[in-house]
Amino acid sequence: MIRVPILMYHSVTDRPNDATRPLAVRPGDFAEQLACLADGGYTPMTFADLVAAVNQHQVPDKAVVITFDDGYADFHSQALPVLDRHRFPATIFVTTGWLADAGKDSAGRPLDDMLSWGQAREAAASGIEIGGHSHSHPQLDQLPDDELRQELRRNKGLLEERLGAPVATMAYPYGYSSARVRREVRKAGYFAACAVGNAVAADRHDMLAVPRLTVARRTSMEKFRRAVEGRGVPLLYLRERALTKGYALVRRTRYAMRQVKPRD
Repeated sequence: MIRVPILMYHSVTDRPNDATRPLAVRPGDFAEQLACLADGGYTPMTFADLVAAVNQHQVPDKAVVITFDDGYADFHSQALPVLDRHRFPATIFVTTGWLADAGKDSAGRPLDDMLSWGQAREAAASGIEIGGHSHSHPQLDQLPDDELRQELRRNKGLLEERLGAPVATMAYPYGYSSARVRREVRKAGYFAACAVGNAVAADRHDMLAVPRLTVARRTSMEKFRRAVEGRGVPLLYLRERALTKGYALVRRTRYAMRQVKPRD
């Protein structure tokens, strides 16, 4: 069985705000984590390249995928130079309505300073895969069908138009999805999507719900090493996995209640 750790980052900064603090990794810690991967002989891949390699049964030994959600400006200033230094590819999932120069396409409430379109193009030119992350960062599984389609297709359309390249992968905001959401993701033209899950990705997983491992501000180097090596991951992420299951039940119940129309 193929097993590959997919790491999920958000912001990389020494000065996070209250909203991004729990998931904001310090630049020094990020540099140490990437050095750990380099010293350990890992082969970093983009998410799209991993999916292609799985389909072709050609996944390299010690493959790892480094992903970033949302599209914070510090990806360009802090993370990208470290990735470049190691010649590591990565994937960043971008919320188009949050970008700094989104202009008339602005939507939602960004949590911190965000990338510009120019910075996104620079990242793409340096070998970074740009994926979708919705247009306004809603809980996709709570949206009516028409709004869900608009979120997915507007995001993908803007990315492809402004970057001049196809966009084939995406990640769910908050990690939330459902069978209905995944059907619309496929219809929108994506061939693979990341959830959270806090498990090591394997070829048995649904390619539209591939799990990742959270790397957060409090992730120690010992936890990072064990997670990447796949040692005791269920215990390492016991709290996060329990919360994910609880939230999934709440969201399913909430959506079901919204579909119940009162009788006259």
